[in-house]
Amino acid sequence: MSSSLQKSMVAKVIGVSLVVMLAACSSDQRYKRQVSGDESYLKTPEHRALKVPAGMILPLQNGDYDIPSANQNGMVGKALDIRPPMQPLALLNGSRGRISGDTATLLLEKNAKNSQLWSQVTHIIQSRGFTIASRQDANQTLTTDWVTWKREDEDVAYQARYQITVQPQGYQLALVVKLLDLRQLNVAITDLIQRQRYAGIMLNLISNALEKQAQERADELANHSSTSLDVQSGADDSGLPLLVVRGTYAQVWDRLPKALENIDMKVTDRSKSQGSISITYKAPGSSTWDALGTKDPQLPKGDYKLQVGDLGNRSSLQFTDAKGHTLGQSQNDALVSVFQAAFNK
Repeated sequence: MSSSLQKSMVAKVIGVSLVVMLAACSSDQRYKRQVSGDESYLKTPEHRALKVPAGMILPLQNGDYDIPSANQNGMVGKALDIRPPMQPLALLNGSRGRISGDTATLLLEKNAKNSQLWSQVTHIIQSRGFTIASRQDANQTLTTDWVTWKREDEDVAYQARYQITVQPQGYQLALVVKLLDLRQLNVAITDLIQRQRYAGIMLNLISNALEKQAQERADELANHSSTSLDVQSGADDSGLPLLVVRGTYAQVWDRLPKALENIDMKVTDRSKSQGSISITYKAPGSSTWDALGTKDPQLPKGDYKLQVGDLGNRSSLQFTDAKGHTLGQSQNDALVSVFQAAFNK
């Protein structure tokens, strides 16, 4: 009886130990910040001067291949944080970002689209559940209470306080996020890299939300637009032919996939930020053109690149073939009625 009882207790102890070990491993996120692999290089002995035996004459030498000595004061091995520095996300058209010290800045164009930037920023902060400690709408400045950041690459969450400001800078608007305080387990963090990281995290959260709002507005405008898109023949600044569509970039971009599908142009790649679409054209039969009520443009089958340009209340479409040649004038003109019908089918 005593023997079986001892075995049972040993099994329980081992089981509890395994649970504790697994729990500890699951919460230890250091591997996401540490270099992996062979660290034997850290044990490499220092270089020593060559000892020349008496009577030996060395050949002439210069310092071209000398290895200079280095003073290593930073972290090495497992203590080194290998995560890349935080980069500001400039997701909105015409925007650019920078991080200097504990301040992250997003510069945007001062135009009608960004006229409500301050109200958008305050809404984003509130919608994320961040407490606003003070707010001055006249100066477009607010200060947050402590914000807790739960990140998968940290063992213990960091907490931070911010001052967020929207201020004009010449022909631009500056969204400025200044990190006021950073702490972990109630210990103040003064490390510059970490302070830059958490200043950038807040700026990028706001930048992501602003881009999402802009996309939602553009999608709503495109979805609710019942007007037909008129297509005309035009030319760029260098005189090369293109199509001009009477519609905003957002409207044209959102309706292009369906329009291209209507004329058997298969999209293989697309980038909205670059306005670039890669296409494979298979030249459909007469039934396709009859259904659209237009004529076959006699476009050779093959791969094409379609460049979409933003002209304000109009957009441009310019085709180039696989060799980088822009379509000729007659071929471009033949596509006018085709895209007119494809857009408005």
